[in-house]
Amino acid sequence: MIEILIVDDHPIVRQGLKQVLAEEPDIRVFADVECAAELMERIGESHVDVVLLDIALPDRNGLDVLKDIKAVYPRLPVLILSMHPEDQYAIRALKAGAAGYINKKSAAEELVKAIRKAVAGGRYVSPTLAEKLAVGVGNDLNKPPHDQLSDREFQVLCMIASGKKYKDIAEELGLSVKTVGTYRLRLMEKMNMSSNVELIHYAIKHGLIE
Repeated sequence: MIEILIVDDHPIVRQGLKQVLAEEPDIRVFADVECAAELMERIGESHVDVVLLDIALPDRNGLDVLKDIKAVYPRLPVLILSMHPEDQYAIRALKAGAAGYINKKSAAEELVKAIRKAVAGGRYVSPTLAEKLAVGVGNDLNKPPHDQLSDREFQVLCMIASGKKYKDIAEELGLSVKTVGTYRLRLMEKMNMSSNVELIHYAIKHGLIE
């Protein structure tokens, strides 16, 4: 039996995932939680085969949680399940150790396929993402400017571009407002930008925000 732990702050999403997985005789949802704190409490209670992890959690960013999980349970497959477009987080999630990245708009069959591949020790990528990765091979010189940012700088970029205030960004990421400002200065310098307006236009052009 494949034991699943779901981490998503939306009860309707968690219920929908449980209904989808209930159709599979060899898959069982061990637990479903709404935040990172609950995840870390429940993950050690039973044998878990796969974690379905949302990027946007109320208390932590999903990429940070992913790194925490892999530090303690390096062999535990974690599938990122998110509403964010693949362009925004998929490659970063895979680099951080995710076993796959699935958009919540994907079909139920794709989710089940990803779970089975993760349990078998593989990594799941959608056909669209696979094509993007293939195109990117040997094309490092043409990578967009945001690819040179650290994960934290990238998070701050997306949050500023989404219209969030520095105070709100600081609270969500567990940082001080001053530190958020420092990350903003770093990413602006790396991307050769001078204003938030430029940043927002860039994010829209490259599909980093919806």
